Amino acid sequence: LNHGHIYGQCNGLLEAGGQLKWVYDSDPGRVEKFREKFPDAKVARSFDEVLDDKSVHMVAAAAIPNERGAIGCQVMRAGKDYFTDKTPFTEMVQLDEAKRVVAETGRRYMVYFSERLHVECAMHAGDLVHGGAIGRVVQVLGLGPHRLGTGRPDWFFKRAQYGGILCDIGSHQFEQFLFYSGATDATVTSAAVGNFANPDNPEFEDYGEATLEGNNGSTNFVRVDWYNPKGLRTWGDGRTVILGTKGYIELRKYIDVARDAAGDHLYMVTDEGEQHLELAGKVGFPFFGRLILDCLNRTENAMTQTHAFKAAELC
Repeated sequence: LNHGHIYGQCNGLLEAGGQLKWVYDSDPGRVEKFREKFPDAKVARSFDEVLDDKSVHMVAAAAIPNERGAIGCQVMRAGKDYFTDKTPFTEMVQLDEAKRVVAETGRRYMVYFSERLHVECAMHAGDLVHGGAIGRVVQVLGLGPHRLGTGRPDWFFKRAQYGGILCDIGSHQFEQFLFYSGATDATVTSAAVGNFANPDNPEFEDYGEATLEGNNGSTNFVRVDWYNPKGLRTWGDGRTVILGTKGYIELRKYIDVARDAAGDHLYMVTDEGEQHLELAGKVGFPFFGRLILDCLNRTENAMTQTHAFKAAELC
């Protein structure tokens, strides 16, 4: 329970019909806080108690990033699917090991890329793009500013533990590029990181940018940072612009600055004209139901394992 994303992971699965049976963490305080939100979860005395329960199909976790790979391999070897917070790995050797265990066990290593999977305008954009609304996708621009805030744990500032800014919050952007562009592989053509505002934490990267070229000719530019101003009414002004040969889409995910504090705004321009869709409460989060069905039926409709691992490799 090291990262708060575990609440979104569990809530999404519960809304889709899952049952939250157990909770385990080495810190009793985190367990107590978690059970305030999810009181039906039984407290496990050890992680093994969860893994030994044959009625459990999937384990969701948001551990310290550099520990996520090893936990996932342990879960899969226990015969269960794994649903981890992003970033799924901090080093390539962890990805390689997870690939081996997936091949050995037939289990899944799924990733909570929340900036697409838990954002209604981002989900609807996928339907529009894959339905041909803007033609062939040529370029995806991903902007992911975040607010640093206070009270972050020590691991958050140690590069070996969080993986660097492009590996951490940049992972969202690389995943979205693959999804919207249809590329199945990509080359990182440039990347840069910096620490411009946090000299007291020299291992912390508060700025990152990267460009990618997909194997289908599409390109990607990513910019992520920890500079989100206090004056913004939410934690980050996340935006995505998808450029196609017949139009473009802009997503204003969490706020429409200085106009609407609600998120899930989608703007689309095509030859037919301009559209503004306000999608909060209108699309839902179909990923979670598909993930449950994939877990039960051994299908791959929510996200393919190849896609999840390729996004991890790039970040």
